[in-house]
Amino acid sequence: MTLKQSPLDAIHRELGASFTDFAGWDMPVRYTSDLAEHHAVRDAAGLFDLSHMAEIYLTGPGAGAALDYALAGTLSEIPLGRAKYSLILSEQGTIIDDVIVYRLGNDEFLVVANAGNRFPAAEAIRERAANFECVVDDRSDYVALIAVQGPKALAILEATAGFATEGLAELGYYRCLPREFNGQAVLVGRTGYTGEDGFELYVDNAGAAELWAAITTAGEGHDLLACGLACRDTLRLEAGMPLYGHELSLELKPVQVGLEKVVDVSKDNFVGRDGVMAGVSAGAVRLVGIQSEGKRAGRADYSVHSNGRTVGVITSGALSPTLGYPIAFALVEPEFAEPGTSIDVDVRGTDVPAVVVSIPFYSRKARS
Repeated sequence: MTLKQSPLDAIHRELGASFTDFAGWDMPVRYTSDLAEHHAVRDAAGLFDLSHMAEIYLTGPGAGAALDYALAGTLSEIPLGRAKYSLILSEQGTIIDDVIVYRLGNDEFLVVANAGNRFPAAEAIRERAANFECVVDDRSDYVALIAVQGPKALAILEATAGFATEGLAELGYYRCLPREFNGQAVLVGRTGYTGEDGFELYVDNAGAAELWAAITTAGEGHDLLACGLACRDTLRLEAGMPLYGHELSLELKPVQVGLEKVVDVSKDNFVGRDGVMAGVSAGAVRLVGIQSEGKRAGRADYSVHSNGRTVGVITSGALSPTLGYPIAFALVEPEFAEPGTSIDVDVRGTDVPAVVVSIPFYSRKARS
């Protein structure tokens, strides 16, 4: 299979990036080291290419109503220039994908879906919007996404030559703003997936390389590093943010992974409502955070034990670069989901003592 390439591929290769197959895309996994890139985002800023993400636009007077039916939340009530986290559910109430929805105009919305779920997400939205007065346009192949994440992100963008930065400093969390870079339209979001402040820049493919280069130049005095997907994974894990295919899946309902508040059951009619209202079995697994002792980290698919019995499985885990101890997400039997519960993580045949903890593991507010 031929992997898709980002419009920034030539830049990544010039920088000496290592690559990985991510949802059919040949994407940079690292440029220098995972630790250096992770710490750059926590302490200064990191520059990410996220052009593999899916961008699905809905336009027309029925776009808001279509999204209310297609997704778990009430998207028609999003104020102009704001964003909302939501879920696309199956008829059974399980998770097809988690998405961010931006309201770009009175009759225009942007749904950003995960790369691996681009086609299921687009197909579900298109089918569910068929009876509403709107047009669904999957523009994923034509839109590049660049993210600047870290405490110096704002200063770097404000120093980027050719970038219209008016209003960026005042832009709140989960908000968006149309801007320009050298005459090219850029949608600026402030949502993030790293636990740090930062911005997401949506631009047509043709303008991506020029924008990346300008940001790189502006970041030279701010310790900006190009960052790959490996450090992004440890950053989002520390911040307690789930990843589809690990913490979220078509086998799990929102209540099992702590996302029940994302579902607006006050809506009379949306796909998945009956499945959500049916609930889950008494023994259905729950997603928890786990903190382990020592330096041996549990990884995805490692088992969780209690008194020698398997009671769950790790979905994501790592030795936290910021905190210095092992952290993990795990799906466990409900009686082991309470924070403070002692369990063991099987790390290559050795049971490592651990405890269930509240998520997130890391908060920049707490750090400051």
